[in-house]
Amino acid sequence: MSWRVVMVSKPSKLDYSLGYMVVRDVEFTTKVHLSELSLLIIENTRCSVTTALLSRLIEEKIKVIFCNEKRNPISELTPYYGSHDCSQKLKNQLKWSVEIKQQIWTSIVEEKIRNQSNLLQFHNLSQHQLLDRYIDELEFNDATNREGHAAKVYFNALFGLDFTRNGEDPINAALNYGYSLILSAFNREVVSNGYLTQLGLFHDNMFNQYNLSCDLMEPYRPVVDSVVKASDIKEFTREEKIKVIQILNSEIEIDNKVNTLLNSIKIYCKSIFNAMEMQDLSLVKFPVVNYEL
Repeated sequence: MSWRVVMVSKPSKLDYSLGYMVVRDVEFTTKVHLSELSLLIIENTRCSVTTALLSRLIEEKIKVIFCNEKRNPISELTPYYGSHDCSQKLKNQLKWSVEIKQQIWTSIVEEKIRNQSNLLQFHNLSQHQLLDRYIDELEFNDATNREGHAAKVYFNALFGLDFTRNGEDPINAALNYGYSLILSAFNREVVSNGYLTQLGLFHDNMFNQYNLSCDLMEPYRPVVDSVVKASDIKEFTREEKIKVIQILNSEIEIDNKVNTLLNSIKIYCKSIFNAMEMQDLSLVKFPVVNYEL
């Protein structure tokens, strides 16, 4: 099982040799076997990558994220085909009923708000009681937008009344960085299972090529929020960025077992797709977020 997250920060040449990714900079040569590699983040714009390595990374379903000159994620490598039966999977996806999509979206929203509430309670913030009430008020397909109301209460409780999600500050930079990593992990699982990331359950933005991944990742967002809150970020430094990256190998419970976060995403996505294909909401396996792990 792949588990290693590699971030390349120095100007380097990345190549492929005999099953290994070879990273050469002016000082060192490092080798990582592809069987161990789960995610590659190329942070420095002065890196060069051979097409031989890129081809092998795609074949091994290893996610690659490219960063801009500010070292923020800007794009990712996504294969055309992630499954041997992707043509059939796409036909099935186009036939997913509105009712099952709305059922699953309702459950996703409920889990997201519950995880937000639990994080507030973990930090002894009384606003968790209001989020619990929003869960009780949740209607089918979140017709009254309890998710939006919960988000406002949640972020103000967690980061202060002056905080807004559209601000340009270190906290938002850290949140966006973490969300980008989680989104990338979901993109990999969606494509690996043979589905299109563009066709969402709820999200339907014509300019968003990751609508489905954005839907599925919602219950995982509070995991990022938890790390950012605990880090007490004043400036989004390299050390704090590494803390956010380490989320991917943190532990989380799913299906009554403790897994790495990356592996839990694999299990969770597979359960969602099974539920969609079988029209059975009970097949969905949500993560159980324990902020003390």
